[in-house]
Amino acid sequence: MARHADPFNPTPASASGPVVPAPSIAILPAPTDDLAAAVTGGGGVVEPLSDTTVGVVLADAVGAAELEKVLDEHPGIRWLQLYLAGVDQYEHLIRANRAREWTSGKGAFGQPVGEFALTLTLAIMRGIPVFARAERWGPPRGTSLHGRNVVLVGAGGVGSEILRLLQAFTDHVTVVRAHNRPVPGAERTVTDDGLDEALADADVVILAAAMTGGTEHLIDARRLALLRPEAFLVNISRGPMVDTEALVTALAGGKLAGAALDVTDPQPLPEGHPLWAEPRALITPHTAETPDMVAPLLAARVQENVRRFSAGQPLDGKVDVDEGY
Repeated sequence: MARHADPFNPTPASASGPVVPAPSIAILPAPTDDLAAAVTGGGGVVEPLSDTTVGVVLADAVGAAELEKVLDEHPGIRWLQLYLAGVDQYEHLIRANRAREWTSGKGAFGQPVGEFALTLTLAIMRGIPVFARAERWGPPRGTSLHGRNVVLVGAGGVGSEILRLLQAFTDHVTVVRAHNRPVPGAERTVTDDGLDEALADADVVILAAAMTGGTEHLIDARRLALLRPEAFLVNISRGPMVDTEALVTALAGGKLAGAALDVTDPQPLPEGHPLWAEPRALITPHTAETPDMVAPLLAARVQENVRRFSAGQPLDGKVDVDEGY
């Protein structure tokens, strides 16, 4: 006799065991259509915060104090997905909640940020800031990226994408990372201890590392002085990785050929700041990735992590608070 499913029992008649409930996921500060679809697509269900909430996805900025209150009031939350790659604003919360799993957008946004890093590099080397400010026809200028020595600080998702793009221009890329395990595609891989030596031969320095206590003012007056006057600096990471006052002095004194900054310290860069008027500087308003670019990438990360969370598998983009990202 054929068996039929019991309409009052969610377990299919052909199943060998009970159905595992779909995890209840809250999206803060409010659900968006794409993230709600991602949660559902990963096998979860989007619900307001409650005693059954086991996961939280941040769709936008939520203050650390507000998020701390959420965690205190909902002890059943086991996983939190942050919406950015950087985690510095939530570091103390992550340290205080190590029993919970924390994931970020690290590695998910490599494509747009890597593309913009290359855009800034080519623009500053080819003299675009000078041409954009000019009011009359001037002499030709510019330096080619082909065959140049590039120092790339950071080997995460963004750094890996930048390295891939640079391979169309040069084979001479030195990657600086926390450990010296070789990075495929790099000519050399060194740790922070090798940064000074690498800077001395650099034509271009691209900062793409996470912001941690150890990377604040990584490029200071001493290290700027190690660079040749023909070298260029590009920062698409975090503003405080560069000592702004030291950079202003180096550019004004002709000690550096140019700097392209998508991030600054302070940020936003105030009106009237010397960098705005510096002809060797190219400033963009932290726009390496836009919401339209990031939205589908974050949604894909959320869907995959909901699926993994439901299956009890390791999550993608897991935060290592001791490493700082």
